Amino acid sequence: MKRILLFVLTNVMVVAVLGVVASLLGVNRFLTANGLNLGALLGFALVMGFGGAIISLLISKPMAKWTTGLHMIDNPQSPDEAWIVGTVRKFADKAGIGMPEVGIFEGEPNAFATGAFKNSSLVAVSTGLLQGMTREEVEAVIGHEVAHIANGDMVTMTLIQGVMNTFVVFLSRVIGYAVDSFLRRGDDRSSGPGIGYYVSTIVLDIVLGFAAAMVVAWFSRHREFRADAGAAALMGQKQPMINALARLGGLPAGELPKAVEAMGITGSIGKLFATHPPIEERIAALQNAQR
Repeated sequence: MKRILLFVLTNVMVVAVLGVVASLLGVNRFLTANGLNLGALLGFALVMGFGGAIISLLISKPMAKWTTGLHMIDNPQSPDEAWIVGTVRKFADKAGIGMPEVGIFEGEPNAFATGAFKNSSLVAVSTGLLQGMTREEVEAVIGHEVAHIANGDMVTMTLIQGVMNTFVVFLSRVIGYAVDSFLRRGDDRSSGPGIGYYVSTIVLDIVLGFAAAMVVAWFSRHREFRADAGAAALMGQKQPMINALARLGGLPAGELPKAVEAMGITGSIGKLFATHPPIEERIAALQNAQR
């Protein structure tokens, strides 16, 4: 339950901050001063929903570096570092994207890609991945992350998250206004929102946020199949990716910070909130794919 709660809170954190600022500036009072202004509310919801998602995307790289304690490979200091950078460069050139930044972080087997733009991204692998896999398997995992970038998954996730956030903000305030109006029927002392409005919107932001997180997680699971197929295409064969997934299935899944979990090679094990499908399903999809 704690992991699910942290996942949801990560998705709505920036929106919540914007909501507090909006309340302090009196936006809620403006929206309900003379009856609910649905047009203004929709505009407010769009700004809040997409504003939060876009801000999260723009700060994704520095957040990833900070939360994982990444060691950035600016100038390779060992043959292993040179090989990792060379592998990322090879796949980036083949995928037609700019060279991503490359980093290594301490931890169990995992990897992730992040960044706001295809030509300004970041690929990171864990020490556990490098130590527990063959080079061909690590290469497949790197190809998987580069495929995420080439597919534009970060931007697509942001758009979906923005749409979900917009619905959450809009619906919570419409329902909150209706609840507040019911509780204050016959009370003409104030035309602004009352305590019923504020309590209802806070509760609904949380409840609807859970529902929105399920939709985002559902899309995240489906894009993993595309990234697996993309890795196979970049390598020219699917067996290395199958081998990498099979090995990951037998290794402890590295726990990524929630800010980058959805971009990792492995994810949480919850069903509705899982960002990755089961390893078995991913392997089966690759095995059944046309050569």
